Amino acid sequence: MNRLGISIALIFTAVLGLYIPIWLEDDSPDPQTNMEEALVPNYEVSYLSSKLFDENGMLTHQVEAEKMEHYDQLGFVIFQQPTYTIYLENASQPWKVTAKQGTLYDDNRIQLEDNVLITSLAQQDFVKQIETQYMEINLNDRTLVSDQPVQISGIDYVINSIGFKANLETQIYELSNHVQTEYRPSR
Repeated sequence: MNRLGISIALIFTAVLGLYIPIWLEDDSPDPQTNMEEALVPNYEVSYLSSKLFDENGMLTHQVEAEKMEHYDQLGFVIFQQPTYTIYLENASQPWKVTAKQGTLYDDNRIQLEDNVLITSLAQQDFVKQIETQYMEINLNDRTLVSDQPVQISGIDYVINSIGFKANLETQIYELSNHVQTEYRPSR
């Protein structure tokens, strides 16, 4: 082998020695980094006020909150001090829903926690108010579900239950574990 061949072999070996570690590196993203990125909101909004309409231009619900954080990778939105106003198809007056915290998922389902209060704004409704510490609302079919203690009140009564299901459109309420009913007729 001549000097030119030995020089080329040494240069090739040096280059190979420098680039082998780079070629052998794992190019897959670090799962820890992806998880950390998912836990950071894509954007935040303070003092949010938003109205949502259906395909016919009818107002379906309105949202107000002190703070909103959107987590796109995780598929949900967190609200602090949310107030939802849910408009029904067959009613002129909506239902107002408040809580300390709410989580809206991509499937139009919201979980409300801490001091959940649902109030009917219609004077003629039999149920005037629903109180609990946890409530899940499906905004598509206007159904409510809770497995926590619930208090349902109207003009002359108060019903206490542990868990219930309700449909705001049909005004059908199903108690999971009825505890007590107080009837207080007004004169």
